[in-house]
Amino acid sequence: MTDLKRHHALSLLWSLGNLIKNNFAFVLFLFVFRGKSDSTWIFYARLIFYIGISLGLVSIVWKWFATRYSADEKAIHIYTGAFSRTRRTIPYTKVQNVSRRTSFFHRLFGVTSIRFETGIKDGDASFQLQVVSIAEAEQLEKQVTRHLSEVQAQAGEELPDDEASRNELSRDQELIGTQDQAGGNSMEIEKSSEVGSRVSSEANNTVDDKDTGKLLKGTTPVPDQRVVHYRSTRRDVLKASFTSLSFLVLIPILGSLYSTVKDFFPDETVTESLVLSWLDSWWVTGLIILILILLSIGLGIARTFIKYGDFQITSDDKRIYITKGMLEKTSFSIQKDRVQAVKITQSPMKRMLRLAEVELTTAGSLGESGQEMNSLYPFLPVNEAYRIIEEILPSYHVTEEMHKLPRVALWLRLLRPSWFWVIATGVLAYFQPVLVGLEQAWWILSLLLLLWIVTSRLINFHHTRYVLNDQFIQFRSGALTSTLFISKREKVIEIKITRHPLQRKLGLASIHTVNRAKPVMHHHVHDIPDDVAGTFQMWYMGRSNEVHTR
Repeated sequence: MTDLKRHHALSLLWSLGNLIKNNFAFVLFLFVFRGKSDSTWIFYARLIFYIGISLGLVSIVWKWFATRYSADEKAIHIYTGAFSRTRRTIPYTKVQNVSRRTSFFHRLFGVTSIRFETGIKDGDASFQLQVVSIAEAEQLEKQVTRHLSEVQAQAGEELPDDEASRNELSRDQELIGTQDQAGGNSMEIEKSSEVGSRVSSEANNTVDDKDTGKLLKGTTPVPDQRVVHYRSTRRDVLKASFTSLSFLVLIPILGSLYSTVKDFFPDETVTESLVLSWLDSWWVTGLIILILILLSIGLGIARTFIKYGDFQITSDDKRIYITKGMLEKTSFSIQKDRVQAVKITQSPMKRMLRLAEVELTTAGSLGESGQEMNSLYPFLPVNEAYRIIEEILPSYHVTEEMHKLPRVALWLRLLRPSWFWVIATGVLAYFQPVLVGLEQAWWILSLLLLLWIVTSRLINFHHTRYVLNDQFIQFRSGALTSTLFISKREKVIEIKITRHPLQRKLGLASIHTVNRAKPVMHHHVHDIPDDVAGTFQMWYMGRSNEVHTR
């Protein structure tokens, strides 16, 4: 597939649909709500609207005509412009994540969309085909995966045996120093460049021009076998619909419906009397409540089923593949060696049901929906989540037994002043609001806020855990929502140890870690024993045995 080609013809229809969707509110206002208006400014607003729509239509056709692309065995090339042509090249080695999205529009015409994310830090960080045939999308994805596998295999052969067994090679250099921060000692270990696997050269093998789908000559075929780690069931979707509280979606709908009905009656008392007449009889009230409950649950289940139905997690030797959705199908893949850390999040509801959400922190961008794209199924059973992590990432291990904070850390947290409570109490004392007929309600609110802060600190202390396990570091923290953070030593690009005066007196310290991500991910644990902080420093210095410069 080396010939220049334009985007799919259906991309014109796709862009036209987006243009209509983005201007639908203006259409309603100018031609429905103000359709009979003879105002001068409405006339000129419609004129500006016509001009804008005309320019949008011309822009859609011009971009389609002036943009072409091609894909060879090493890179994707994008050409833009008609008179002054600009060429942009995205090497396959820079592609970090590949995602595919199949909306109802795509399924209607038997096409899909594909997006390639790179680690570039400017506006050209991604390349997306909004409409492309399924066959071409699969070919592009396989071509990227095959090329990366071949380059990594060649790089592995060029290294000596003792170095090839290392987990990761980088050009990073470490700087270890000691600083004095916040009146206390601190230690910060930084690296002069980002951590990442590099390859020294690209494959020079030839390609059969007649069939770009064939493997490069002289290379080993890459198996396309994927292992299925998880597939959602109807029971999982039902549990997810209640856990996500999606059934509450009916509340704003009812509020909007009530507001719309009120607009039809000039007198609000008419609407209120109509509602009161419905609630006059107990059986009518009960029937309405029952119908609303059933309708709310039904809408919640339907919404969750459409979004998370047919959820599947698979993987091969190099990548992790996630597919989800019923009406709108979304699939994306993540390179395993790009995973910098794993986060397991639990809300109070999920903790009660022993569920968790697993997020993979990657080195590159995941596009516009990054928060959803790097998340595995958000409602996994905890034990199932641990199993899936160790299956899709064999180099990661989850340790369930973790160390608690010392008791002195609890007293330090309880005695630490809350400036939020101080400011809020000052505002309440100044305005002294009256609630439920209580003129001195401000100090009751202040006490309730203080009780909430103390309770949150107690829960946070109970949730906070830490462990250093060989090559892994594992933190857990959070009050209502707890987060378990797992990362490998070679993926941590910077650490910092701080001690403020009170921590030094009590023999405590705080540790901070930094991992590559977009944006850069910071994680910390406060009030750990001082000797553990020293062990953490020595543990990180062992990273020099795992990451080498070339």
